[in-house]
This record gives sequence, structure tokens and C-alpha cells, in this order.
Amino acid sequence: MSERYEYIDMKATGAGAVRTAFANQVAYCRAADAPVTARIVAALATLLDKPTTEFARRMAEWEGAPLADALPLRAAGGLHALHLARAAPELAPIYADAEDINDAAIVAGVVTRQEAALLPWLDGPPQTNEAGRSSNFVAAMLWLADSDAGGGLPPRFDCIEIGSSAGINLMLDRYHYDLGGVQVGPQPGAIAFTPEWRGVHPPQHPIAIAGLKGCDVAPVDLTDPAQALRLKAYIWPEHHIRFARMEAAIAAAREEKPNLVRATAADFVEAELKKPQAAGTTRVLMHSIVWQYVPEDQQMRVTTAMEEAGAEATPDRPLAWIALEANRTAHHHELVVRHWPGGEAGQTLARSHPHGAWVEWMTA
Repeated sequence: MSERYEYIDMKATGAGAVRTAFANQVAYCRAADAPVTARIVAALATLLDKPTTEFARRMAEWEGAPLADALPLRAAGGLHALHLARAAPELAPIYADAEDINDAAIVAGVVTRQEAALLPWLDGPPQTNEAGRSSNFVAAMLWLADSDAGGGLPPRFDCIEIGSSAGINLMLDRYHYDLGGVQVGPQPGAIAFTPEWRGVHPPQHPIAIAGLKGCDVAPVDLTDPAQALRLKAYIWPEHHIRFARMEAAIAAAREEKPNLVRATAADFVEAELKKPQAAGTTRVLMHSIVWQYVPEDQQMRVTTAMEEAGAEATPDRPLAWIALEANRTAHHHELVVRHWPGGEAGQTLARSHPHGAWVEWMTA
């Protein structure tokens, strides 16, 4: 297995691409402080050479692009779900990061015995909703509202989000943030975030959230225990704080569900941009670690819709686009903001841990 996370063609297909995707996922997990998930993915990769189950054959003969489809994480999510449900106790030593055990043999045995439960996990992409990413969205709004450092846009934001999964980030106005010493949101908040802040703090500026609405092709209902378990299965087991955040988000959703609809990214954005926009309000499209899962034709439609709406934007009714996505050439995640009028070219504000553990602010 490769030890180095490196750029891989997202569109690559075939048996070689499958093996490369698994190797790269192992390296990525190790680089992101997820050694247990790396062990699970590495053990799954050993099934590819001589597949003896339908589950292994489907992975080895994957018809799509395994990296774009997040194939390794689909399979790993299935195993983690079995572990969380205590349906495969033999996996416990791996998840405890025990030494001197045969990961490959354990995983192969579980796949053989639990194949019926595991096969559906290959049918759809992982749901990677993470509340910690909302710190990036809020920091970007502070920058957009600041007339000295940022865009000087109206500090009242009407937010739409694509790839919302369970809508955890659609509750960002219920959370509290300490962003390099800058305090935002209610205290104590449904969840409190204090990411490790690198660089100068973001601008200090009062902001308000006028609305939050999102879409997903397969939205998750946090108040349904079975659906919540599926979402938890995609959380890397090493990251204990994320489980605590998930429980807090579930509690918040039970009080008031996030405004979440079933729709494709392109259909949703096109429809929302056609709606009237209140004066003195900045309309914002936001998304995190989702763009790679959006089909190219929809990416083009979203981009076209935003640029066309941006051309009609005014200082009193501006438009902004906040994206926290992977830069697969530079091997890190970047917070990039575009806004209309005035910032059409976009600006990289920060680099960030994919789950919000730290933020490296890159602008004054």
C-alpha cells in the first residue's frame, strides 16, 4: 500500500484505479490522524486481489470512478456500522487499535458472514456531514461583512447549502464559535467550537443569519435513530469529539428540524436564485467537502446559475459563494470565497482541517 497521499485522477476507472483509490485513502487517513480507519481500509484492500464474496467482487470490478465515488469509505462505513451496532464483535480489537492481530483475516471473515448487511453500503456515497466545518462558513461571513479586510457586504446573510446531508450546518446559527478569540453566536450554544486558530483572527464584525435552507439527493433525518446510526458510521472512530457533536446536533434537530429538502444541487440552486431577495441581505451559497460528489454537468449548471445571478447582483442585494473543498493538487482543504459585485475572481481565505479541528487564516 502507498504511504503517501497524492493527487489521483478523480475520473480514473478500472481495476488499477480501484487499488490506487484504496491505497490513497489509507495514506489520507493516516495523514488526517485516523489510523484505525486506515487499518480498516487497508484490510478491505486485501480482498481485491482474489475476491471470494459478492461484496469483494463489486469493489474489485467497480464500474465507476472509485475515488470520485468514495468507494473505500462506502465499504469502511458498512464495517463501522456493524461495529457500532455490536453486530460484529470480532471487529472490536481493530477499532480499539490493538496490536499483533490479523486485520485482513478479521475483516475477510466479517465480510463473509455479514455480506447481506454490507452490500447496501456500496449503493450510495458516504454522508460526511460535520458540524465543525461551520466555523469556516462563519469566518467567511465575518470577512464578507468587513469593509476593511473583506467584501463590505450587508452583514445579514440568507444561506443556501448543497450537499447538506442531515442539515447539521443548517443549524449554524444555534452554535457558538471562538475563532481565534472572535466570539460569534449564542452562548453556550447547542455546540461550541474552538478550532485551533493559526494566523491572525478573522475580522470582528456583527453578523446575522436571515435564513438557512439546504438540499441533498438523499437527505438524512437526524431524529430517526436508524438514519442517525448511518451518519455516525461515516464518522471516523478516532475522532471522538465528532460523536459528541453528532449527539448534540441530534438533540438540536429534535427541538427544531433544519430546513432540508430532497433535490439535486443544480435544481436547488437554480430554483433558489430565482426567488426574490430582500434588500440589505447577502444571499450565500455554501458547501463543504461535497463538490467532488456533484456530477460535472451539475457543477457547470451551478456555476452558470451563480455567475448569471452574480451579474445581476447589487450592493444592496449581493451574492456570495463560500466553498470549503479539497485542493487535490496541493493536498489540503481550502476556504474559497467569491462575491458579486466586486469579488468575482474569488479569494482563498484559509486552509482548514476537513473536520474543522484547525483553521489557518491566510488573509489580513
